[in-house]
Amino acid sequence: MTHSGHTATDYTQEDQNAGTTLLRWVGRLVVIAIVLMIVSFFTPGFSISGLWSFLIAAVVISLLDYLVEAVMKVDASPFGKGLKGFLISAVILYLAQFLVPNMYVSIIGALLGALAIGILDAIFPTRVM
Repeated sequence: MTHSGHTATDYTQEDQNAGTTLLRWVGRLVVIAIVLMIVSFFTPGFSISGLWSFLIAAVVISLLDYLVEAVMKVDASPFGKGLKGFLISAVILYLAQFLVPNMYVSIIGALLGALAIGILDAIFPTRVM
């Protein structure tokens, strides 16, 4: 036992949990970036160009989603809270363009993008927004 009361196996388990959490987070970002690629390809008024822009967009959208949930205590997924969740999701997409290089989203594109992400979110096992 160490001075703090933890054994060496406790630290190993904590390290494994941290590694698993990081791997899940990275995997989630990759899935979000892929969903954004699909949405930008098929959705008029919604475009992102460049691999780094997709990855940055995935991080920015995830952070904006987290902030909305933390501050407003509302689920910002497109189908999470009905019309309110859908509209918040569209606003997040629209605002992300101001933080992500090579990303353009019109108001209609944000609405269509939120709808497309909601549909893809139902298909993929991870939560996108």
